[in-house]
Amino acid sequence: MDFRDSPEEAAFRARLRTWLADQAGKFPTSGDEYWARQGEWHQAIYSAGFFGLSWPKKYGGQDLPPVYDVILDEELAVAGCPPRPSLGYLVVGLGHHASDELCERFLPGMIDGTERWCQGFSEPGAGSDLASLTTTATRDGDEYVIHGHKVWTSYSDVADWCLLLARTEPDAPRHRGISAFIVSMHQDGIEQRPLKMISGVTKEFGQVLFDGARVPASRRVGAPGEGWRVAMTVVGHEREPSTLGFAARYGKLVRQLAKQVDGPPPQDLAWAAVQSEMLRLHVRRRLSEQLDGVSHGSEGSLDKLLMTWVDQSVGHAALAVAGSRDEELLGSYMYSRAQSVMGGTSQIQKNIIASRILGLGV
Repeated sequence: MDFRDSPEEAAFRARLRTWLADQAGKFPTSGDEYWARQGEWHQAIYSAGFFGLSWPKKYGGQDLPPVYDVILDEELAVAGCPPRPSLGYLVVGLGHHASDELCERFLPGMIDGTERWCQGFSEPGAGSDLASLTTTATRDGDEYVIHGHKVWTSYSDVADWCLLLARTEPDAPRHRGISAFIVSMHQDGIEQRPLKMISGVTKEFGQVLFDGARVPASRRVGAPGEGWRVAMTVVGHEREPSTLGFAARYGKLVRQLAKQVDGPPPQDLAWAAVQSEMLRLHVRRRLSEQLDGVSHGSEGSLDKLLMTWVDQSVGHAALAVAGSRDEELLGSYMYSRAQSVMGGTSQIQKNIIASRILGLGV
């Protein structure tokens, strides 16, 4: 396989590097300020013509091949800038399942960053076992009334809209009784509660309580009871490392750690170097498959599991090299511990791989 840039890709990369040279240091890459200024960073990238590259032009994207997203991710990491906002899974979820009217109304604002979004999936008693969720949406005329509790909701404190899963068919089998909705976060009946993480960050996650919040039936995504299909599209895309922009960042951090070592590298650092290179090549393979028109379903669980291993290997390397002396590296280690839980636990990913890919226990 030849991964060298085509003339068009090389020109894009050069233009991107020129713009990024003026952005270095303007936006933080960690801590509360990073999360607080994500919206500003999103709009800056979009205004410069570097966001939404592979998404439909009619909604504000550029209809470019996915290789351009990978170039963007690589160059952002090299320049020391924040990663691009991870909205691809929501764009894909709405694009596959929402009506044309909903797509035309909501995708442009999602892509250009003028409207902020969160994802209301996980609950205190329904994380990896998402089908056990208990949040309800009860039909009342032309609206649904929502009651329930969501947790680990990214950007919930700044979101304008939420892609929400709620149970609408209480007597149906649990996977078939869930519907998806686009819910306004600016209304009565919604309470925000921030969550402080062990790394000290308070701006990334929150929990959201719904007590009589309302959503028009016209903002249901898909038919009643089809929320599980929407959810599987969303989390399947969320679990692909090529859409998250982390592969290049892991390699860069490993190289930075290596420069701090005087003498033979710690075993954790050597293993992190192997793991990060493995993920880089895996992402390249996935990209090649995408360019050939290959789509993936359950394989997203394999991608997620590999990314978890790499994230935690790099986190251990940071701890081995810097210990607790470097607050940012210590934060990287602490954050990596959550990788085996967020987006579906590693145990769930292994079960999916075993049953749906390897055909075990069938």
